[in-house]
Amino acid sequence: MHKDSTHRASVLQHVSLNVRSLRNAAGMSQSALAERSGVSRRMLVAIEAGEKNVSLTTLDLIAEALGVAFSQLIQAPDQRDPGRINELAWAGEHAQSKAVLLASSSARREVEIWEWTLAPGEYYASEADAEGWSEQIYVCEGQLTLIIEGVEHCLLGGQFHVFPSDCRYAYRNDGGRPVRFVRNVVI
Repeated sequence: MHKDSTHRASVLQHVSLNVRSLRNAAGMSQSALAERSGVSRRMLVAIEAGEKNVSLTTLDLIAEALGVAFSQLIQAPDQRDPGRINELAWAGEHAQSKAVLLASSSARREVEIWEWTLAPGEYYASEADAEGWSEQIYVCEGQLTLIIEGVEHCLLGGQFHVFPSDCRYAYRNDGGRPVRFVRNVVI
């Protein structure tokens, strides 16, 4: 999963607790989960003991076998808001190399990824999207004011927000330089 020792213990502990509790809730033995997922029983024992650094592919196989989202395996057990996961899932050999799962949304058919740039003072307003749609906003640089049904959320570079978009919302740049953000539309 990752090699960063400062986060390794907590994420491995989350995975350990989540795999064990989800497996038990599904009424499966370790052997049954091993057979269903294609992951060896020995590997599952090590994962549940928090001793094994596991690949993202292995976690995908386990999540699919348990019938849950990948995010449920790495998220802190006491934090079940898929709109704010913010967990390190992988780190490379170099300190700058990492993958952080920020948030998750259910999708029925399609997900669009957009790169937006708003100049200072620019404003974009949207009518409500269809029921069941949501948006995931990640600010790369600058400052974005996200307005959802009249409530303002100020997002700086490196911050994100996930929200159901079947309501009126708008983007505004109140800063003195352009704001650049990524927008995922989950349809």
